[in-house]
Amino acid sequence: MSTDPLQRWTQRDLVGGVRSTPETELSAWICNPSTGQPIETQRSTSTMQVLRAIQIADDIDRAGTWRDTPLELRAQLMESIAQELDSHAPDIAEAEALGTGIVISVTRMFADSLGSVFRDAANRLRSGWTSTDLSEEQRPVRLLRLPWGPTVVLVPWNSPSGVASKKVAYALAVGAPVILKANEWAPYGCNLLADAIERAGVPSGAFQLVHGGAEVGHLLVSDPRVRAISFTGSVAVGRQIAQAAAPNFTALQLELSGNNPAVVLEDADIRATASELRDGMVKLNGEWCEAPRKIFVPRDLHDELCDALRESLRGLRIGSHDDPSAEIGPLANAQHRGRLDAQLRALEALGASVESVGELPDLQGWFWAPRLVTGVSTNDCVEEMFGPVVTIHPYDLVEDAIAEANSSPYGLAAYVFGTDIDEAMEIGASLRFGEVKVNGTSLLDLSSRSVQSFWRSSGIGGHGDDDVFAFFCGTQIVGVDRLGLPI
Repeated sequence: MSTDPLQRWTQRDLVGGVRSTPETELSAWICNPSTGQPIETQRSTSTMQVLRAIQIADDIDRAGTWRDTPLELRAQLMESIAQELDSHAPDIAEAEALGTGIVISVTRMFADSLGSVFRDAANRLRSGWTSTDLSEEQRPVRLLRLPWGPTVVLVPWNSPSGVASKKVAYALAVGAPVILKANEWAPYGCNLLADAIERAGVPSGAFQLVHGGAEVGHLLVSDPRVRAISFTGSVAVGRQIAQAAAPNFTALQLELSGNNPAVVLEDADIRATASELRDGMVKLNGEWCEAPRKIFVPRDLHDELCDALRESLRGLRIGSHDDPSAEIGPLANAQHRGRLDAQLRALEALGASVESVGELPDLQGWFWAPRLVTGVSTNDCVEEMFGPVVTIHPYDLVEDAIAEANSSPYGLAAYVFGTDIDEAMEIGASLRFGEVKVNGTSLLDLSSRSVQSFWRSSGIGGHGDDDVFAFFCGTQIVGVDRLGLPI
């Protein structure tokens, strides 16, 4: 076991209101991504404990003790969790930077926002959304939105506590007993979230936390007592979840990969476009599912865009995850860095030119400079490369770029750049992706009322706040029947 001072972070289950160390050590290590130094081995909850957590959630759901808790009391508990998260935001920011490699200046913004997610859940409860009166002529009819039942949340390693907070907040708010599986590569932020929920006084068993890899995940998603599953991660794992859940017809929300295209139009401001593409490709160290990955540019602007991107990337400071002045940190783990290197070697074997841009720090961690890839067919760039890398493809007709973009097996996000906004909007509407941003690559939604479906292999369900909140509920209509009808 390492003596690294960051060893104060721990993996601890929360099952039935009891905190305990997961019983099984896995073969992989959790490491400091900026130094490569081991912190501790990944741990896994035992099969018996996982099944016990499911049974506790099922018992709570059958008894209705959490579902039938008055809405105002649930809302107050959400606000109490928010206060706890606010108080411990600096620790959460540090834990997330350590687990993901994302620089501390960014994880601080994420950590500071987590409380607002639970406050939003409280406000949604108080809005009356869970019950709508459809009565007419002395005939009571009510439309109810009720939790499906025991709910499993599985989160990725690139933003674990941020993803977990929204899903857990909304699922708890509607009355679902929730089991969260911490990501085995980055478990510490989810442990701090569990601490906050426990301190806030959420009833024992309404929220539980387990640890582990694929085996624990399979136990959770294949169990018929689990009635809803929300997962963010890879297509391969999403398919496995869908197959395991299919015999039980479990409700699924799967936010999966996307090799997101960016279409640069002939009238685009190239310097501004390069700046936005640079920001998008390195956001969260490039480990962002909606990052621009595959750039289509008019042939006569190809070299100019490459030069502008190269110049823009050179100005970024690559540094340790806990360096407040760093703009890009290391990749999350060595395994992922090896996967990216292998993908690029495969493209080089096909004739691609791969250019690394940026100076790496003199550290032993999982650092990986941004890459520009040119001279390769779009047909050879189908799969997502989950890092600060883009492939750049010249086109002659914009219709060809649109067709190439839409031929992707994915449909998560897309981008359009041009000074004629009407034309850019029209091009954007022709791209079959859940969210299309014009002249920007921000991480935030386009609107407070955004909805975003996951198209094709990018998943099942949607991404907007309304989409996520609604997913955790099924609808039920209850009322006095209309008598005397002819049929």
